[in-house]
Amino acid sequence: MLGYNIAMNTNPYAGKLILVVDDEPRMIRFVQYNLELEGFRVITAHNGQEAVEKVRTQLPDLVIMDVMMPEMDGFEALERIRQVSDVPVIMLTVKGEDEDKHLAFSRGADDYLTKPFSPQELVDRVKAVLRRTLGPNAGEDQILKVDDRLQIDFGSREVIVDGKRISLRPTEWRLLYHLVKNANWVMPAELLLQKVWGYEYKDDVQLLRLYIAYLRSKIEKDTSNPQYILTERGVGYRFVMPK
Repeated sequence: MLGYNIAMNTNPYAGKLILVVDDEPRMIRFVQYNLELEGFRVITAHNGQEAVEKVRTQLPDLVIMDVMMPEMDGFEALERIRQVSDVPVIMLTVKGEDEDKHLAFSRGADDYLTKPFSPQELVDRVKAVLRRTLGPNAGEDQILKVDDRLQIDFGSREVIVDGKRISLRPTEWRLLYHLVKNANWVMPAELLLQKVWGYEYKDDVQLLRLYIAYLRSKIEKDTSNPQYILTERGVGYRFVMPK
């Protein structure tokens, strides 16, 4: 009982509502038990359709969802969730190939956890995603004009490109934020990974490349010849602001 109280008291996200989605009852029980030990509140769903409905009606703070489910798999459920919500999503799967990771991230996942995993890894990933999706200081309400084509709205966490507002996913916004706040300076890849995803991701260069590509697709006129987010080969990335 003492260990339980310590876990609850030291978790800054205790009380957050987590939706766990899996068609295997044993996996649901395993995840639910370990999250509740850390003070999280947990609701469950056993298929993709039920998951989409619970995101709409119960507004969880985070979703943990299996990929391999009958009828509607996790990828399709993720696409439907993204039509109605920006809730952070961690995908669970027995596969670990880069192609599956790319598919998960491209459809809006915030993280990807390969089975089998330890209770500690599960809890660490949940806390890391909650930490980074809280985002930078929301009190910043100014609009930064980069040039005549691009503006950045810190209040709404949107970019304005050619007069059109474009929403960013929480992780995309956090990445852009750190690049812009260090404009014209080279940000090492390792430092960006730590600031945006957390220390445990400091070596995941492929993850950073994926999100740089997502950002460029939303703000650059020509992604093959970017003018805002430049690659400094062997080092990292630099956001260019007119002087």
